[in-house]
Amino acid sequence: MLRLALAQPPEVVNLGAGVHGVHRRRDNFQLPDLWQLHLYSYSADLTLDGTTYAVAPGFVSLTPAGVPVQFDYRGRSEHLYVHFRPRPGGEPSYVPEVQDAGAVAPVLADLLRSAVEASATGSARVVAEVWTALWRIANLSAGTDFERGTHPAVATAIAYIEANLARPLTVPELAREAGVSHNHLTRLFHAETGTTVIAYLRRRRLTRARHLLVASTLSIPAVAASVGIPDLQAFNKACHRELGGSPRAVRNAVVASGGTT
Repeated sequence: MLRLALAQPPEVVNLGAGVHGVHRRRDNFQLPDLWQLHLYSYSADLTLDGTTYAVAPGFVSLTPAGVPVQFDYRGRSEHLYVHFRPRPGGEPSYVPEVQDAGAVAPVLADLLRSAVEASATGSARVVAEVWTALWRIANLSAGTDFERGTHPAVATAIAYIEANLARPLTVPELAREAGVSHNHLTRLFHAETGTTVIAYLRRRRLTRARHLLVASTLSIPAVAASVGIPDLQAFNKACHRELGGSPRAVRNAVVASGGTT
């Protein structure tokens, strides 16, 4: 298990989509001061510091700084990658070197692709999306509610919400993604979660907003944009309603208490 600091947003140095296995079937890498995150869309053998793992589509790996990595490909191989520096502080998370992300793999792929797209503009979304992906990876072994027997349509809708919190979302759009009607998704969602789709979406936006406010140095406009409420007046009202105060008050309350929650 790896000890990974996630209480603060990471420093993202490089990210993108890597294509390998075309001209040679083996690559070796060792980054002296950067961690490596890979999300795979192919099967290969991955050797981390002398231990070999068989990876497959949907697997994710984390490699600490200074650890040698060897890839043995079986043909053209494409993966999403991030090179980053964790920022020290807070309680560490303990994460396996290699995991099958399962149903969460599409969520991770959407988060990382969104980060890659935002990197061209230097947007603060890059860090926000990568940080969210790292938290999802850290929580994989614990599982999530929608991975434990939830109706597939609800699981798909929740995964889509998690991957697209920065975008405007509607119930009809979520129903199309889930492959059911608007009304059927509404009934299923309430039966499975005890709440409405809109209430769940609002809660998830504000839960992530609170996390970013108390545990990151992102500006308030950047936090608002990262959770899909770019209108600052609307974001302020949502924070008052859901979090009990303005975005600045939520952030300052944690600073005043000397920690995060």
